[in-house]
Amino acid sequence: MAIARTLDLARLVRPDFAALPAYPAPESASDLAAELGIPLERLVKLDQNENPHGCSPKVREALARFDRYNIYPDILATEVRTLLSGYVGAPADQIIVGNGSDELVDLLLRVLVQPGDKVITWGPTFSYYAGAVAVCGAQYVDIPRGRDFEIDVDKALAVADERTKLFILCNPNNPSANLTPVADIRRLLDTGLIVLLDEAYAEFSGTASTALMAEYENLAILRTFSKWAGLAGLRIGYGLFPRALVPLLLKVKPPFNVNVAAQEAAKASLHDLDYLRHTVGLIVAERERLLEVLPKLPVFSKVYPSCTNFILCEVAGGDGRGLCNWLAKKGILLRHFDSPALRRFIRITVGTRDQND
Repeated sequence: MAIARTLDLARLVRPDFAALPAYPAPESASDLAAELGIPLERLVKLDQNENPHGCSPKVREALARFDRYNIYPDILATEVRTLLSGYVGAPADQIIVGNGSDELVDLLLRVLVQPGDKVITWGPTFSYYAGAVAVCGAQYVDIPRGRDFEIDVDKALAVADERTKLFILCNPNNPSANLTPVADIRRLLDTGLIVLLDEAYAEFSGTASTALMAEYENLAILRTFSKWAGLAGLRIGYGLFPRALVPLLLKVKPPFNVNVAAQEAAKASLHDLDYLRHTVGLIVAERERLLEVLPKLPVFSKVYPSCTNFILCEVAGGDGRGLCNWLAKKGILLRHFDSPALRRFIRITVGTRDQND
């Protein structure tokens, strides 16, 4: 074989990756602050659904005390899973901890989905799903949501066939912030296909689907510490899975996927639930205040109800990007979307009272 002097990507890279959608990466907050000539702490960052109150003080104390950063983490995150079992009311042996809940989406798809299979969801929704399914070479069936972002179960059942492996349902949905009725979830579960419920915002909705796991062996639920617990920067999430799937998921899980800092932070968080429930309460109270005030602003033609820590607003005139760019110049970061279904919308993370004012 001749010695290659150049990298022939066209021959080496999977051809279907050329059209693979990339997860949108916003400009870094530090770069924007430098452009505006203001301190980073003066930015009003309400674009990524983070917890503006931060993590529990016990997290900072635990990480300051911890002195075993030179030792590999517990592969199974045993202590975290034990605490989570008490928190969510599910057996520890059905819980897997991930490097963010995004990783658990990937693991489930790798176990279930082959090229040519179908994965059904309802959009607009969390954009990460589309890329994760595409990596598996599967067909991503995105059924449009209704005027109020409700899902169409009948259409999903009509397109499901023998190549369909699972439904993915973000509940409450991101970016529309609405809940799907339990009756609709039951109809999906009754098909016998895997139903993956992404409940990243469950703590803000006051609802959970964990009780359904006692009735249905085909239900999987994802949760995260990023939103309610203020640990977005440490990347730790978890999933509740059918018992029969757990050994298969562990086979494809990277052995040291959740680092020691994230595990220590999760344990400290679960030992300080009163504090975290208090901050969730502050966010929910501010959400309700915003839902009263925002509809009175002429810049919005519609403000949608929310069961999360963010609010979706339709911009009068339809230029969501323009409004976000204008506000960014004032040091206020909100989220706009480039997909055709969402270009006229912006999403506002619920901040502190001062940020919201």
